[in-house]
Amino acid sequence: MDPRDTAPDSWEQEDDVEATIDGQLDPALMALNVNAKPFVPNVNAAEFVPTFVVKAQDLDSAGKSPVTLWSYFSYLLTAPMENGDSDMTTEEPWDQKGAEPNEEPGGGSCGDHGLTVTAIIEETPPEVMIEEEEETPAPKIPLTQPDAPKKEHINVVFIGHVDAGKSTIGGQIMYLTGMVDKRTLEKYEREAKEKNRETWYLSWALDTNQEERDKGKTVEVGRAYFETDKKHFTILDAPGHKSFVPNMIGGASQADLAVLVISARKGEFETGFEKGGQTREHAMLAKTAGVKHLIVLVNKMDDPTVNWSLERYDECKEKLVPFLKKVGFNPKKDIYFMPCSGLTGANLKEPADMCSWYIGLPFIPHLDSLPLFNRSTDGPVRLPIVDKYKDMGTVILGKLESGSISKAQQLVMMPNRHVVEVLSLLTDDVETDDADPGENLKLRLKGIEEEEILPGFILCNAENLCHSGRTFDAQIVIIEHKSIICPGYNAVLHIHTCIEEVQITALICLVDKKTGDKSKTRPRFVKQDQVCIARLRTAGTICLETFKDFPQMGRFTLRDEGKTIAIGKVLKLVAERD
Repeated sequence: MDPRDTAPDSWEQEDDVEATIDGQLDPALMALNVNAKPFVPNVNAAEFVPTFVVKAQDLDSAGKSPVTLWSYFSYLLTAPMENGDSDMTTEEPWDQKGAEPNEEPGGGSCGDHGLTVTAIIEETPPEVMIEEEEETPAPKIPLTQPDAPKKEHINVVFIGHVDAGKSTIGGQIMYLTGMVDKRTLEKYEREAKEKNRETWYLSWALDTNQEERDKGKTVEVGRAYFETDKKHFTILDAPGHKSFVPNMIGGASQADLAVLVISARKGEFETGFEKGGQTREHAMLAKTAGVKHLIVLVNKMDDPTVNWSLERYDECKEKLVPFLKKVGFNPKKDIYFMPCSGLTGANLKEPADMCSWYIGLPFIPHLDSLPLFNRSTDGPVRLPIVDKYKDMGTVILGKLESGSISKAQQLVMMPNRHVVEVLSLLTDDVETDDADPGENLKLRLKGIEEEEILPGFILCNAENLCHSGRTFDAQIVIIEHKSIICPGYNAVLHIHTCIEEVQITALICLVDKKTGDKSKTRPRFVKQDQVCIARLRTAGTICLETFKDFPQMGRFTLRDEGKTIAIGKVLKLVAERD
């Protein structure tokens, strides 16, 4: 064998060749780092890592884009070669794409190379894009946060008889405003079809409970939110069934605006409006809960028995107006009627072609055009608690009736006088630092256990605590009761979000409905349609205020045997005798 073919000789030959042609090598080959020598220093991580860290810190301190996968990625592509004498030629297209004519490639930060985000996105392979997409949900919350305080927050409760289409309209509104995507609705539609309940799929956006979906009846007050150009709305989808009226009262007590949904279908409207129907009761309870504006949606206008008939629409309107007037709504100022179809979405966002006789705005634009609500932020903090649960601490839900709450604020939970601290504030699942009146909030509290809170408790500021007690005088209107009511009569009291047993301990006087005069003698009993002033005593201590001082916490309803028998307002709080 020729000695020149042995390994050492060939290595020497390689060296000689390298020495002669080193300068003639193609730059593209040099970029590939074929030579072994340049790789020696790169094995030592300490040589390379600090250069990146320094670059990253420069990026951060310069106030440029934060140090992310993108900044590192673009840095690697544009930084000059550390472990070879030649420059990387493969980076040219990147620099040419983004760099301005007078800029030198290979600058310090992502902004200096002129690498725009769009350029990176265009060049990035699909696999990297998928990884990036998975990371994006995190910053969604802060993006919406700056907008939250700018838009006025309005709580809308959907009320009406069972099966009038409240949840379906709520689901359709969420779809039309982009809060529920098409794919989710198609999934609901498939599932509903399997259960032979094709027309229920829209309501499933709000009826998330399995029991509610199986029976097609809302039980608890559903919550969702949507935004228009000017306002931010929270939907409160109240149950229509008479068994769940207490839940509906809780929902109505959080609302600024009520939408009374009635079905125009033959027979359904009549059922809802008769004595046993919930259309009457819900409208009355909404007024008692302090809802000032009422929009009446005449739903199911697309039904074959109706077919967008103006006669049927007017018939429903004529029957409703006298009753709503009797409840206390002003037909000219407080009530607005409009036809719609929840299932097809007609006249909810866009005007309906089939309904040429209706000339007003569709539902969502009408909500957007409503005048602003007057709310004072300088009042005392009052937040009646609707619900509570455990989630990494104690979480409470409720609507801030007055005052403003901020993070880390010290508050007092009445009537137990627990001092608590606000750890975090969420309004419609978006974290904020402070909240104004009218907003539906989730608060995470420190200093109290979930078991120590009951719905109906009130969060107050220590300087101005709300009143609590058991005995009070109130003016009561008896709405529906077959027999007479005497002292000693027991009922269930619903005041703000609180539900408590109550007894009428004494009847003080009767009040004349027309003149407001009070009788000189004490009545022995009261009956339907009479107004009286009575003394009431609750089974336990509750939080309440007089109607004059704080209307939202001074209105109440009395219910018995599943019916609303009376509505009233608190006139005076009576101190307990020791």
